Order: sequence, then structure tokens, then C-alpha cells
Amino acid sequence: MLDAHLKQQLEAHLANIREPIELVASLGDDAKSRELGGLLDEIAALSPKITVVQADDKRRPSFMIRRVGTDIGVRFAGIPMGHEFTSLVLALLQVGGHPSKAARDVIEQVKGLDGELHFETYFSLSCQNCPDVVQALNLMAVLNPSISHVAIDGGLFKDEVDSRKVMAVPTVFLNGEPFGSGRMELEQIVAKLDTGAEAKAAEKLAAKEPFDVLIVGGGPAGAASAIYTARKGLRVGVAAERFGGQVLDTMGIENFISVPYTEGPKLAAQFEAHVKDNDVDIMNLQRAEKLIPASQEGGLHEVVLANGGRLKARTIILSTGARWRQMGVPGEDEYRNKGVAYCPHCDGPLFKGKRVAVIGGGNSGVEAAIDLAGMVAHVMLIEYDSQLRADAVLQRKLASLPNVKIITSALTTRVNGDEKVTGLSYKDRNSGEEHDIELEGIFVQIGLVPNTEWLKDSIALTPRGEIEIDARGETSQPGIFAAGDATTVPYKQIVIAMGAGSTAGLSAFDYLIRLPERETQAAAA
Repeated sequence: MLDAHLKQQLEAHLANIREPIELVASLGDDAKSRELGGLLDEIAALSPKITVVQADDKRRPSFMIRRVGTDIGVRFAGIPMGHEFTSLVLALLQVGGHPSKAARDVIEQVKGLDGELHFETYFSLSCQNCPDVVQALNLMAVLNPSISHVAIDGGLFKDEVDSRKVMAVPTVFLNGEPFGSGRMELEQIVAKLDTGAEAKAAEKLAAKEPFDVLIVGGGPAGAASAIYTARKGLRVGVAAERFGGQVLDTMGIENFISVPYTEGPKLAAQFEAHVKDNDVDIMNLQRAEKLIPASQEGGLHEVVLANGGRLKARTIILSTGARWRQMGVPGEDEYRNKGVAYCPHCDGPLFKGKRVAVIGGGNSGVEAAIDLAGMVAHVMLIEYDSQLRADAVLQRKLASLPNVKIITSALTTRVNGDEKVTGLSYKDRNSGEEHDIELEGIFVQIGLVPNTEWLKDSIALTPRGEIEIDARGETSQPGIFAAGDATTVPYKQIVIAMGAGSTAGLSAFDYLIRLPERETQAAAA
């Protein structure tokens, strides 16, 4: 199951195991059980500190990674390959005593959590957001004996998925009750469990000295801004709701110049590593809520965060990016994660054998329809315009698929459901006739909306909510710059955002060095 190169890499990692571990396998007579058994035998053969033992768990195939002679361990129900292979490797190492790279204060928070906490996470092997959740909860189970975690492949345990009405991944249950859905990092999970965490974080942020440059947003534009300004010798901070931004939700990337192919989470990790190499203060999982520009040029700007923390800086670069645009029709919010989805890569496997619709006929919509057609029973692509807007090569591929139907000049008017999605309604824009379609899933792919609502009273925005900038990336407020998908720069692409972030960074540096000395001294005071 593991090729020679992967075995060689894994063997090198497993050399870091300090404590003996056992792979406690619960297997049946089915093909997937045999596949899992073979994988576990291959892993055990790579380290003298790993053994395989048999057990009987209610979920088959499944296995527990357990430190010998203890209750320390984590469980996988399914075969953690694909995006979850890294989760498997980390679990082997951490249960085996290899220390985590998580922040020391967060580790202590986890160890201090009280009460029995039993987590279950449903994932899919094609979900790029799932590993962060699985890895965070696995680490928590290793650190705190009162915490347990099982990661469950939703595509393999369909009966559970249906009975618990799981229609999006990752979905987490705590002690049998819904806990959260979607991408979550360790700090976010701990904050939900530790009610005093936000106040502590806010106090810690408020105590920071003013930055020369504060970047709000950690996508490609923010990362480029951070690197360019830090290399000028400036004191730089990045406050990001999630470092990596939309890139984390992007599966295949084939137009990043000089890199024929990469994947979003991998590229985002490389961005973060590069930024950290330049001694930038990264404040992750921080959502900005208010911008207070300096009262005079050369003064300190202030950003107020959702947890009450406040950060000050001589210059600010706004790179808050964008998010998926919603249809804005009745039923959409009600059935979000109950059949209404926005990530076909993540949630597509949960709709295997079912009927779904894709809303949107641009590149994203057509790519989603092509992707889903290989998994689901039938795809109906619904486009508002009279024709699809995707590239011709994508349209030809879509037209070749036998289980896809295309409807143009259609306005989606309602999402229908009963606890979960049962269909949608649309109006024919030519005839005005209303139609109802029965289906189980709706994937919305109609573009992006900038994350700028919090800025509407602070700087100039276009009617579409984009930050107005000039050629240097400067906004309507002196000393405040912007870059990336949140701005008026055309063509929302990774490489363009990086270039714009570099421009904004250099402009911020140029602004600072040209401030009169008296203003600089006053700001520092």
C-alpha cells in the first residue's frame, strides 16, 4: 500500500518514537479491513517500537494507536490515507512520546481542561480542512487523559453519517452532541472549551508594543507584505483570522509560476514558514472588528479585535481577502451544512449516489460539477446567465459527462428542506415559469465577496465593498495600505495578491522613512 519512497520517509519519521506503541486493530472480513490490516503491518515493520494487536471495536475497520501500558491513544475508524496520512504520522509520533510543536501556553491550557471530553470527528479523505481538526483533537487526547478522540471516515461509515445527519466535513461531536463544523485549529477548539481563554488572549495582545507595520489578514497578500517589510528591518505583526486564507480551501493549484502543481494547504504552510523565518509576530485566529485611523499623519493606528484585544501600529496593511458569496435566498442559511455546501472537494464524498445541484456557471461552478459528477448520481448545473462563463475546455469536458444537466437563464429562488435539503426552486428568466427540483445537495459557486464590512466607517470602499487603493496600494487614509482580493485590484489570483502585497509592503516602508522626524518621535512616544 505504501510505495518505496513513502516507506523510506515514514521510517525516518518513526525513528523519533520514544515510547513503544501498539496498533490495536478491529477488522472484519471485508476488503477495506484487509486493506487496513496490510497498512498496519507495513507500518509496524518500519519500527521495532511498533506492534500490531487485535481487538474488537464496534467500528470495523478501525484501529487505535496506544502507548503500551497506558490509556494514552487515539483512534481512526477507516484508512487514514489521502489528506489524513499526515494525521496518521503525527499521531504515531505523539502517542510515541515525540513532543508537539504547539505553543507551550496552548499545551498547558489543554492539560488544564477539566471533565471527560469524548470527541468524534467525521472527515473525508479528499477534505483539505479536515486534517487540522483531526490533528488538533488527536494532540489533545495525547496531552490530557480525560480527553479521547476518534476520527471517522464518513465515506466508509455511511450509516453513521446518515443517522447523525452529517452533511459536511469536518463535523465534530463532543460527548455525543454537535460541537462544531468546518475548519478549526487547536487554539479555536481550546477557546470554545476554556471560557476564560479569550480574555487572557485579549490582555496579552493589548500588552504588545506598537508595530511599525501591522498586517491584517494572512493570505498570499498578507504573507508577501510581511516578508517584504520585515526584511527592511521593521517590527512587523500579522493578525489573521486563519493564516493562509482562501488558499487553505483550494485543492489543486497549477498556475503558480515555476511550480507546476501544488495544493492549497501545502502552499499556505510554506507561506507561514517563510514569514516566521523573518521574525514576524504572527497572531493567528484573530478577527478584526474595527479600524481606528490615527488622528494625525504619523500617529498610531489601532485595530480592535473580536476578543477585545487592541493592536497599534505606525502603518497598517489590510489584506483580509474574500469569502464565498451566498445566494441570499430563503432556506440557504437554514440548511447550511445540512445539504447546502460551498466546498465540493470537502463535502462531495458525503453525497455519493445522490442528486445534487451546482449553482454558478463560471470556472468554479463548472469545475465543481465535473468533480462531483464522478461521485454522485446526478449533477444539475444552474446558471443565471443565458450561457456558461467557464473556459471553453471546461465546458467541453462538462458536456461530455452523461450524468450532468445544464440549465441556463435560471434564478434560484429557494432552498427546500425538511431537517435537511430536499430540493430547490428556480424561475426560468425567459418564461417566468417556476420549477421545483428534488435533490439532496446544493453546492454554491457564485463568486466571492470581500471581507470588509468592518471597514465601512474607516476607509473608502466601492459599492461592492472593495477597498479603494491607488497604484501604490494606499487607501483613503494616510499610512493605511491594502492588497489582495479585498481591494479594487482586478483578477483575484494568488500570484496577483502576492505582487500587490509586496507593493503595499514597499509602500508602507517608503511612507515610514519619509515621515518627518518629529512625527516619528511623537508616534513612538
